[in-house]
Amino acid sequence: MLYIICWLTETEAQYMAMDKGQGMYVFLHAVKGTPFETPDQGKARLLTHWEQLDYGVQFTSSRKFFTISPIILYFLASFYTKYDPTHFILNTASLLSVLIPKMPQLHGVRIFGINKY
Repeated sequence: MLYIICWLTETEAQYMAMDKGQGMYVFLHAVKGTPFETPDQGKARLLTHWEQLDYGVQFTSSRKFFTISPIILYFLASFYTKYDPTHFILNTASLLSVLIPKMPQLHGVRIFGINKY
């Protein structure tokens, strides 16, 4: 894996970080419900995958992993793009768009009513 990362160009590192970040946002924070039936009488259909993860308990090992992985990608992408201002701003915006919804204060909160139903 380290050999693959060493050969990344600036653009490839940028796309890797942004695609991973936005993919995690969609999968964890935008899509609601479950792909299978659950015995919770339909309560899961109103929650995102992040809210269902570990039954809503904060700071578990799986939540920490999903929080740390975009941060590591952010550092790698920033390093391999040599902290270019344009890439740095795009990487920071991508990182914040993934980390802010993971905050415990935003558990179950729908900003501007987006994804309410």
